[in-house]
Amino acid sequence: MTLGVSSYAFSWRMHPDNPRPLTVLHVLQAAAALGVGLVQVCDQPALDAGDPHFVGEIAAEAGTLGLELELGTKGVEAGHLLRFLDLATTTGSRFVRSMLSSPRGTPTLRDAIASLASVVPAYERAGVTLGLETYEQFSTDELVGVIEAVGSPALGICLDPGNSVARLEHPGDVIAKAAPYVVNLHVKDFAFSRKEGMIGFTLAGAPLGAGLLDYDAMVTELEANGRRVNQIVEHWLTRQETLARTCELEEIWVGDAVARLKAQRRLIAPATYPIEEAIHG
Repeated sequence: MTLGVSSYAFSWRMHPDNPRPLTVLHVLQAAAALGVGLVQVCDQPALDAGDPHFVGEIAAEAGTLGLELELGTKGVEAGHLLRFLDLATTTGSRFVRSMLSSPRGTPTLRDAIASLASVVPAYERAGVTLGLETYEQFSTDELVGVIEAVGSPALGICLDPGNSVARLEHPGDVIAKAAPYVVNLHVKDFAFSRKEGMIGFTLAGAPLGAGLLDYDAMVTELEANGRRVNQIVEHWLTRQETLARTCELEEIWVGDAVARLKAQRRLIAPATYPIEEAIHG
């Protein structure tokens, strides 16, 4: 498993309200300084637009810094996913993360299956894996059903159990159901707190190890299913009293999470993708 960071780990430092927001190039440089070997660049407008200058810049900078790239987008329309396959080829990325839903709409399960089935043969030929993230718009059972219906080693699940809590799915259940199909892992902790007045709860981020995510149980479950996948640090940090304090706390959370995961012996082995096993036997 290779340790990486998502551009979402820099959300507040990249925020447009920041007087000097970080760019994706800054994120790559910060990742290299943290000593990780991978950056998952997710949901960036220039990437979704296929801006050749942007794509060339991040590919060149990643090469200079010795970083591997993964790409992230939303949606399963065939044309959109094929464009991202081209971007993956250009940037040397072996993984693309997406979601069934996107700002462009939410497909029926039948339409999602048909679209994915038309696209994944091209991903197979290119040796690129596509991972659909667990999210509250669809249950884990539905997502697993899509993966099984398409039946390709180039398609799996990007596991982020915290996202499914909003669908009233227990993280442990999400992990157990998704584990045989997981091709990528988002690591972010979360916790509930009482709202002001003791009426209701807020689900928000927590420093890794301080919340409800049972990291050890999650990785043990993946290992039991033969899933040695890349681990990508994210966070759900709520805005603090000032943006400056929020950015400061974000840097601490991410740095501490990276240090904590580096100490895990489980990160020594290189990641494997089912598509590689299918190609090489």
